[in-house]
Amino acid sequence: MTTPQRYDHIAFVASPGAEAQQALAQLVQMYGNHDPDDADVVVALGGDGLMLQTLHAHMHSGKPIYGMHRGTVGFLMNEFSALDLHARLAAARDTVIHPLLMRATDVHGKVHIHHAINEVALFRQTHQAARLRILIDEHERMAELVADGIMVATPAGSTAYNLSAQGPILPINAALLALTPISAFRPRRWRGALLPNTAFVVIEVLEGEKRPVAAVADHDEARDVRRVEVISDKTISMRMLFDPGHSLEERILREQFGY
Repeated sequence: MTTPQRYDHIAFVASPGAEAQQALAQLVQMYGNHDPDDADVVVALGGDGLMLQTLHAHMHSGKPIYGMHRGTVGFLMNEFSALDLHARLAAARDTVIHPLLMRATDVHGKVHIHHAINEVALFRQTHQAARLRILIDEHERMAELVADGIMVATPAGSTAYNLSAQGPILPINAALLALTPISAFRPRRWRGALLPNTAFVVIEVLEGEKRPVAAVADHDEARDVRRVEVISDKTISMRMLFDPGHSLEERILREQFGY
């Protein structure tokens, strides 16, 4: 029988909203607050935006992140309760996710390297649609996509912007990435593709001087890009903790059935 993981030393982080700050004060009084470098676990109080910030901040630490909902959108968060936190943490289940690595080269030849937990997205910068060429594993798969943009989404990010763009919801443990167009004009009926998470995705910008394009990895942006390379970074593993019965796998499954 597996011995439950002990998380005695907790580091709390919170969004600036009043609800999150009140929860922070309450929890610190009850459980103390350790420096993240010395903590066994990081507890994030807020919404999904704070969870993404926390995951980015501790991406290389290997520390598990447990979120409690004290913000707006809470898809990645557990329900808030100040009671029995140590017991909840001990009973929580791990979900391991890997970020995307974006390597974007701009018009000046400067290379921008960023990680994304949800998605890497390309957007038109002006009123004119972007013209994009798509290569998968160094093979051209689409000579020209005319659209507002395109994104590569992880399973963890498939219920975020990807879903809003009519992309598929991916089970969290699926070895897949979603390649989803944003308001595609040509080919008009193209809805995107499902790719293995080993795929090396390259998107080249055509007519970049006339139709400038920006690339965004979660919240890190590079403008006037000419070439964007995306791959799942298996060298980084991030641990998210969820209460039994409220795992990310269960949430994504429920989302697929509309509840």
